[in-house]
Amino acid sequence: MQTHTLSQPSLASNLRALYALIRKDWKQYWRYPLNAVSAMFHPLIWIAPVYFMGLAFSVNGKAEGFAQYSGTTDFMSFILLGTVLENFINAVFWGMGYALKNDMDSGVMESNWLTPIPRLLILIGHSVTNLIVTMITSMGMLFFAGLIFGFHPTGNLWAAFAPIIPMMLGLYGFGFAFAAVVMLLREANALVDMSSFLVQIFSGANFPVNALPRFLLPVALALPLTYGLDSVRAHLLGTNTIVPLQWELALLFVFMFVMLWIGTSAFRSLERRVRVLGTLGQH
Repeated sequence: MQTHTLSQPSLASNLRALYALIRKDWKQYWRYPLNAVSAMFHPLIWIAPVYFMGLAFSVNGKAEGFAQYSGTTDFMSFILLGTVLENFINAVFWGMGYALKNDMDSGVMESNWLTPIPRLLILIGHSVTNLIVTMITSMGMLFFAGLIFGFHPTGNLWAAFAPIIPMMLGLYGFGFAFAAVVMLLREANALVDMSSFLVQIFSGANFPVNALPRFLLPVALALPLTYGLDSVRAHLLGTNTIVPLQWELALLFVFMFVMLWIGTSAFRSLERRVRVLGTLGQH
């Protein structure tokens, strides 16, 4: 008697599947182009009060009190860089968690899961479009924010990419674990809002983390994003760093491997749990 086994998908077929996912999400996003306009200008609305409040506490246009915490008086460039990186944090959380919830609501979750491609590849595909769109809209936001509020990076742009790469890969570890929790609890909106907000707060997206109360500092120092934001600002604005830059880069690479391992392990474990419960396609 002959037995037939399903062959594992090749790298080429996985790449074709990834391209199909990205293409589908890309076409779907640009069916509503005003989304990009909103993503470009919406952050400026929230930043405007910060700008005028910062000016109120500045002396001759320089935020001396802010400089004691951060090492720079250019508080707007500090906040704008944090806002851009905050957008990428949201892109991963929404791209994985909310896209998974959309698949549940539209009733295609189970059929997608039956396709012979890795589950994690589906999550990556959902997030890639968000990352590309975020890059485009963030560049537009920086352009208009620079015209309105001023943006004055004085450091090495290419050196700033060194911490961004391990930071983003480590963020994918967060995203994998987060998507698994969404799959288990079948809820995305509140989870995305709460988790992304907490990560942004404790990683210092909008303020220096050394301004946090001492009992909250260990939480901030346990997040890899804290060192990523700190390193990028140090390279572009010359701000003070929590630890030396070389250590921060080393910590980012360590966190990258640790978070990817934790994220993939959590996803596989919770996915098995959902399949045992039979709630994969429920919403």
